[in-house]
Amino acid sequence: MAMLATFWIVLLVALNAPAGNGQSVQTDPSKSGFVGDTVELKCLFINGKPPVKISQVTWQKLINGTKQNVAIANPALGVSVLTPFKDRVSFKHPAVRQRTPSSLEDTTIVFSSLRLSDEAAYICEYTTFPAGNRENMVNLTVFARPVTKMTLTSPTIVARTPKRKMPVATCMSANGKPPSVIKWDTTLKGEATFQETRNPNGTVTVRSNYIVLPSRETHRQKLTCIVTYRSERFTDSVILNVQYEPEVKIEGFDGNWYLNRPNVQLTCNADANPPVTVYQWKLLNGSLPNNIEIKNNTLFFKGPVTYELGGTYVCEATNSIGTRSGLVEVNVTEKPMAQGPPGGIFGILGVVVVAGLIVGVVATICMVYRRGQKPRTETDNDLTDLPPAHKPAPPPPKKKGSDMKGGLTSDEIQVVHLDKEDEIQKIPLQPPYYDMAQSESTAFTDKPNSGHKDCDVQYAELDTAALASSPSPRSSVQTAGDLVEYATIQPSSH
Repeated sequence: MAMLATFWIVLLVALNAPAGNGQSVQTDPSKSGFVGDTVELKCLFINGKPPVKISQVTWQKLINGTKQNVAIANPALGVSVLTPFKDRVSFKHPAVRQRTPSSLEDTTIVFSSLRLSDEAAYICEYTTFPAGNRENMVNLTVFARPVTKMTLTSPTIVARTPKRKMPVATCMSANGKPPSVIKWDTTLKGEATFQETRNPNGTVTVRSNYIVLPSRETHRQKLTCIVTYRSERFTDSVILNVQYEPEVKIEGFDGNWYLNRPNVQLTCNADANPPVTVYQWKLLNGSLPNNIEIKNNTLFFKGPVTYELGGTYVCEATNSIGTRSGLVEVNVTEKPMAQGPPGGIFGILGVVVVAGLIVGVVATICMVYRRGQKPRTETDNDLTDLPPAHKPAPPPPKKKGSDMKGGLTSDEIQVVHLDKEDEIQKIPLQPPYYDMAQSESTAFTDKPNSGHKDCDVQYAELDTAALASSPSPRSSVQTAGDLVEYATIQPSSH
């Protein structure tokens, strides 16, 4: 009895003892794919020496701690794929499908048309004899690429009064796993809102609205939505279509409507979406003149301008959104307004050139005038250039009894000595005939005395004492002035 118990114990230990010859199962740590893609889940059996016998290979799905059979390969029974994987899971190696026992070392399966529900941990289990069971596990992750869409919140966006903000565009990334990131790219001022919704199948829908204040300025503005999903990037754009009331402006009055001016007109220009359908003209505090013709948005004034055309003109423009008006005050003058100087850079250059010419002419006249004014010394020495009317009378003949030397020039006469010192009388010398300065004793000149020293005559030094004691100074010479004039005109003896 004891021997029988010992036998059973040894048998149980042998059956449950781990393989000591290196038997193992190899799989990928993890695999991933997108919904609808095809992935392979690798499973290889590494047999040792001596090799063990493979009895069966089973693929199982592990969900919340519970195992669910997916596919089975048995050398005797063949291959079996269970529902709901029957049409989407197969063994990659053809020998396995042909029930070849020696080919069960590679039992890789192929998943096609992945579903979000396929995401789980999968176990590849080998049943061997006498080594027992060997297994390994691979984690399968299934991604869902989102559907990105951008739309206008409304086909037509209306800018109404009073103004209020409203969403104008929506960007959505639906049924993504993991969720996407949405950003906006635009020059339009506004703000964005974001919302995430988790769907029952594990995906996430992200929605973002762009909110602005609709106006004429927001019309035809571009909005771009940028969706980033993992390493992928999607962009979509829309152009805003904003409807608004007319923006009215009257053109044609240039501020220079004068009497009898022909061919004047006023045009009512309106920026509106949708376009203006009706234009109406009015004249405040009166009725439109009779000589006016209205065509579309323009007032044509027939005939010349009169005072009756003056006043405030109003244009009302209407579209399906509303009515807006503009006005212009028309003033009629008797004569055309004076035109200003030439405008622009050419007018400025013309003024500068004219001013430069004037300055050049003045400078030339001054230079010519200064060159014509010779120094006094040059004028004094250049006696031949004097007009005949300014030349002095001829000098008296030379007296024989005189001791004075002949041939002296006016510049050499400094001091004159008479024959007898006791008969000398101090008499003021007369200026020479070439002196241009005005003097009481110079009757032939009409120019005032300039006061320059180089034009003055050096008077003779006289002995005042001797002159006072002499009873008849004219016994020797008539006058000191005659002596000087007589001496200066004598020819030089040198």
